[in-house]
Amino acid sequence: MNAAYENAGTQTAGACRFCGSREFSTFADLGMSPLVQSFLEARQLQAMEPFYPLHARVCHACFLVQLDEFVAPEQIFTEYAYFSSFADAWIEHARRYAEAMRDRLRLDRSSLVVEIASNDGYLLRHFAAAGVPVLGIEPAANVARAARDKGVRTDVSFHGRANAERLVKLHGRADLVIGNNVLAHVPDLNDFVAGMKVLMKPGGLLTMEFPHLQRLIEGNQFDTIYHEHFSYFSFSTAQRVFAAHGLSLFDVEELPTHGGSLRVYGRHAEDSAGPCTERVDALRERELGLGFGDVATYRRFDEQVKASKRDILDFLIGLKRRGKSIVGYGAPGKGNTLLNYCGIRTDFLDYTVDRSPYKQGRFTPGTHIPIYAPERVRDTKPDYLLILPWNWSEEIVQQMAFVRDWGCQFVVLIPTPRLLP
Repeated sequence: MNAAYENAGTQTAGACRFCGSREFSTFADLGMSPLVQSFLEARQLQAMEPFYPLHARVCHACFLVQLDEFVAPEQIFTEYAYFSSFADAWIEHARRYAEAMRDRLRLDRSSLVVEIASNDGYLLRHFAAAGVPVLGIEPAANVARAARDKGVRTDVSFHGRANAERLVKLHGRADLVIGNNVLAHVPDLNDFVAGMKVLMKPGGLLTMEFPHLQRLIEGNQFDTIYHEHFSYFSFSTAQRVFAAHGLSLFDVEELPTHGGSLRVYGRHAEDSAGPCTERVDALRERELGLGFGDVATYRRFDEQVKASKRDILDFLIGLKRRGKSIVGYGAPGKGNTLLNYCGIRTDFLDYTVDRSPYKQGRFTPGTHIPIYAPERVRDTKPDYLLILPWNWSEEIVQQMAFVRDWGCQFVVLIPTPRLLP
């Protein structure tokens, strides 16, 4: 690659949240967007609504894809609209994981399992039901209340090194530390990972699940980029981050959840429990072969996203010109990114529905699409049902199968606009 091309598009921004470098390139520029979990009440629709740049960049030094921090985590997560227990497939995923970890680690009443960002207790309740002591760390007080109602001991706090030291004094160190879909949510990445080392016993285990950057690119999942997700990880970059804080990622699994995720297994670097698995080496080699060590690979994604926006709007305009009615299913964070980036409002979607009572009766941020309970679909009988949480499409098609009675068809827009069989 010649030097002129290599430097094209290089930007100087704030320091990388992991390595401190200040050289970046655009990964995906999605314009201006509101916070995707900031659902509005009717009285708020006439008020000014804050929008922030949604511009993901890749660091030239460590290849961490990241957003700038415009809003403090306390503003985003102190009261949160996402409750994990409303996704049946996710609950089953959690149950299987808990059962496997109890058997693998021989967890019993003398053990301790700690989950960071434990949400409404959807996972820890499976350990607690088996008599294994648990502790959830959850910053959203409204969500933590739901966990406590399930009998899951929960500390309302933000995880980091100082908070981990406080909790260790109160409860001791953990045999198992869990973090599912939280690694992307932390602006102070180094403090967060350092805190995991504090929490874990010598000889303990940590597991983390997070969307895989490879699958994001291959699946055109640009809608998973939003302000609540500060970082986006390849395995190679994640391994580098954990190693910097004395934690060794010695195994990895590829999962279908959330469009394609990784589950990494970590231990203290000083723990000589054995070598890394073949899966670690194989995944690192694959990412290297796919260009994850080359800035050009990341730059190409931005043009892919722009082309997707044009395809999505062409598809929806075609339906509306034929006089078809379209309603949405779900009001997830990813859906709100898509709606705002593509400018999809009630001129395309009459309304959307969601199983969460917290969202019902409110409006989507930015686009102000009304949110109702799923029963409304039966009353209005639309021609098309657009599934915004496309990662749960199979489950939603089963739940809403009755719409086929009047000829309604299911639609998804990611990775490309298409009708579901």
